[in-house]
Amino acid sequence: MQPDLQRRVQRYGWDKAANYYESSWKRQLKPAQDKLLEMAALKPGEKVLETACGTGLVTIPAAKTVDPGGEIVATDLSDVMVEIAQKRARDHQLANITFAQMDAEQLDLDDNRFDAAISGLGLMYVPDPVQALREMNRVLKHGRDATVAVWGERKNCGWADIFPIVDKQVASDVCPMFFQQGTGDTLKHSLETAGFTNIRIERFTVTISYSSKDEALTAAFAGGPVALAYRKFDDKTKDTVHGEYLDSIAPYKNDTGYNIPGEFVVANAVKN
Repeated sequence: MQPDLQRRVQRYGWDKAANYYESSWKRQLKPAQDKLLEMAALKPGEKVLETACGTGLVTIPAAKTVDPGGEIVATDLSDVMVEIAQKRARDHQLANITFAQMDAEQLDLDDNRFDAAISGLGLMYVPDPVQALREMNRVLKHGRDATVAVWGERKNCGWADIFPIVDKQVASDVCPMFFQQGTGDTLKHSLETAGFTNIRIERFTVTISYSSKDEALTAAFAGGPVALAYRKFDDKTKDTVHGEYLDSIAPYKNDTGYNIPGEFVVANAVKN
């Protein structure tokens, strides 16, 4: 997929997924987001960049941590994600967050501005992850650090067949290279290439639970990265992909729902 096309697919795909995202993934992604915030070790008064902020699941606790005196600049490619995150910030009465629709590979922000940079589970979606990391490096002050979380290796994520199942229906890669950064030492090498040092990596497994097949299907198709393609399917195609996906996660079925294995990788690294 051409980079510009991939960006459009991701932008408008997440616009479609935004209203289902939290109900489908908030609980399931919390271990990765908690680990990211633990490793970032944000402090009051710090100025923090967040890329791929989504609906603000990391943004809100980060903003509370850096208060008083600190601020978060939270960016995402999806306008709808940003709108939802802004509403959540208002609901929490947080005034120290600035939201912006922005491409992680081309940040419209000054050099050497931030004390910390964070990105929770967004690096998998950009056409050039190293370029996104270079941008994080550029806007960080010297000696300050970035913390990023990605999904782990494909073989350790029991829901991974969602991509080939959907790809068969659209004759293209919906999310090419999704598992690349979480495979082996790829994330470490990407951070090094982007100019980071003192890299710490933590890899850990989780169980992703859904209480019913409908909940699992909504998360996979309506609340995630294949949402744009899925919206274009007719009813017959939807029935086909639903059946194939449920077959793929059948080994993880319990009495009423599913306990699906997953893996996350979280890295912290310092700008020279």
